[in-house]
Amino acid sequence: MQLHPMPQFGSFMLLLGLALSVYTLLAGAFALWRFKTTNADDGSGRLGETARRAGIASFIALTGAAFALVWAAFTNDYSVSYILHHTNRALNPAYKFAALWSGQEGSLLLWAWLLTAYGFVLRLRHRVDVRLSAFASTILAGITVFFLLLLNFAAPPFAIQPGPLAADGFGLNPLLQYPEMVMHPPLLYLGYVGFSVPFAFALGALMMRYPGEKWIHITRRWTMVTWLFLTLGIFMGAHWAYSVLGWGGYWGWDPVENASLMPWLTGTAFLHSVMMQEKRGMMKSWNVWLIFSTFMLTILGTLLTRSGIVSSVHAFAQSDIGNWFYGFIIIVFAICLFTFFKQKDHLKSENKLESLVSRESSFLFNNLVLLAACFTVLWGTLFPILSEYVQGSKVTMGAPFYNRVNIPVGLFLLFLTGIGPLLAWRSTSLRSLRRNFILPSIAMAVAFVGLIIAGVRPWSAGDAMEATIFSLITFSLAAGVITAIAAEFLRGAFVVRTQTHKNLFASTVLLVRRNTRRYGGYLVHFGIVVLFIGIAGGAFNQSHEQEMGYGDSVTMGPYKLVCQSFTQESKPNYDTEYALLDVYRYGKKITQLAPEKRFYLASQTSSTMVALHSTLASDLYVIYEGKNPETDRPIIKVFLNPLMNWIWIGVAIVVFGTLLALVPSLTKNPRTRASLEPPLAETEVHHVA
Repeated sequence: MQLHPMPQFGSFMLLLGLALSVYTLLAGAFALWRFKTTNADDGSGRLGETARRAGIASFIALTGAAFALVWAAFTNDYSVSYILHHTNRALNPAYKFAALWSGQEGSLLLWAWLLTAYGFVLRLRHRVDVRLSAFASTILAGITVFFLLLLNFAAPPFAIQPGPLAADGFGLNPLLQYPEMVMHPPLLYLGYVGFSVPFAFALGALMMRYPGEKWIHITRRWTMVTWLFLTLGIFMGAHWAYSVLGWGGYWGWDPVENASLMPWLTGTAFLHSVMMQEKRGMMKSWNVWLIFSTFMLTILGTLLTRSGIVSSVHAFAQSDIGNWFYGFIIIVFAICLFTFFKQKDHLKSENKLESLVSRESSFLFNNLVLLAACFTVLWGTLFPILSEYVQGSKVTMGAPFYNRVNIPVGLFLLFLTGIGPLLAWRSTSLRSLRRNFILPSIAMAVAFVGLIIAGVRPWSAGDAMEATIFSLITFSLAAGVITAIAAEFLRGAFVVRTQTHKNLFASTVLLVRRNTRRYGGYLVHFGIVVLFIGIAGGAFNQSHEQEMGYGDSVTMGPYKLVCQSFTQESKPNYDTEYALLDVYRYGKKITQLAPEKRFYLASQTSSTMVALHSTLASDLYVIYEGKNPETDRPIIKVFLNPLMNWIWIGVAIVVFGTLLALVPSLTKNPRTRASLEPPLAETEVHHVA
């Protein structure tokens, strides 16, 4: 059989990348050891520089390997087993590119390539702190070696298919043939892999007993960008599930969904907790273990997805690479534990918690609540595995288990989102509490009474009483938190207007530019509130299913759907059945929807294509479930999902707020900025103390 040269090139690049990463690890570690033992540069600096350059070269090698796999997909090289099983000739070019991460071997290659890409940037910026960067670079090389060992020996993406060359491939999983799947996995991986960088800096700083909190300042933007990527990846996946899986929801507490949520929760806790270390020199041990845990949870998530040990629409088939991940997690945990106990005295807090009514206590409660949520999700995710090991049968934890714990947790987090910024560092006086909480409290009370008058009455909701209570409390808390955030902006904007004589809008813009990190954070909180409002709308979801022939109609809320036709068509990659439904709102035609069912020829599998009419108030969500074989009439299922768009709008606000917080403030000089800032309210007096 004549082989395409690209697979051979890709295999060589993987081996070269492994050799370079091993050299980066060993040479870097030896150079650091020599420098530590001799406390002088006796050639270790030159050796360390060669290790840095080898790390940069490993990115080039992995880029070559990734290019080789994509090239094989576009040239239909079915001598490569991976290409045969994940593409076909009629596949859309965008999905041929997405084949890079549609299977186990390709997704591991993407993991490794992104890891070397992050390492490439880190090594180019090594002069920020040469020695700390050398530690981080060496630790990243160790992680890279693990993934390249997997790719070269356990899950090679360029494995050759035995037998005669196939005429066509088996096709891409139909669930992945959706535009968002070209973006969702890379964003999720950018988040997963990106947490390796702050982990490497934290572990390196602890190993070298790095003085102060400079490692936090160096990694702040790394962590925020990584957190942003993971946030985008999670919610793009939720939108994909909502638009493709055809069950009317966006989050099912699936094990692989949970795997992405857990590092997000601990990463969020870390972003809040490091502020305590920056401002007050507190919670140093918490912070290192939060970032250690976040990294290990990303590895656990990769294990859950790729080992096949959990049942999920996202997981790959059962494989034996799980043992590799078990071993790696044990090694990482052992290294973290050993380093922590060896350097524990270096992590003593400089201050203690002085009052329960303070900003420090709000951060502490925030951490505890996020960790409680993470533990709940971890327990529910691993319970089927543990139950099978103990009892011999899998017991799956369903959505009621997660909701029972995480709904109260979510409400408490929403409460903390509002009160945290209103509290002072160290302690908050009673007078300050009264002044800062009066408007949010009034807003909550007004919202609560107004919602009951408008008809949100849990006692008359029947089986939906618990969901209605959650929504009522969420909407009321949201009103209070939004009021608190708006008050923070307006208070500062009025002071700036007095100083500059600009209009209120210009004063607000100037206020934000003077402290982008602070006000970007407020916008992130506002986005989270909007997102919670969208989630709370789920308590009022409606659904209906019926057969619909020509002229038949179904009414859902203000909408009436009338069936105009249903037909079949053949496309190059699939056959399709769909119905054409005219949509009327209060008697006026507003649109036509075409829900469909596709049957993919290459993979011999089917998938649902949801038809959606979306407004700020609600989503009209329509599914074509197939034909009744007895009547030959299509079965249509209709959902009315209130406030669904508020979830996606909330995510967009979170993204904007995070990007704003990443922008440098108008001046980086603290003294100059202090002269530009408006006078501090009492809640901020201890902030500068």
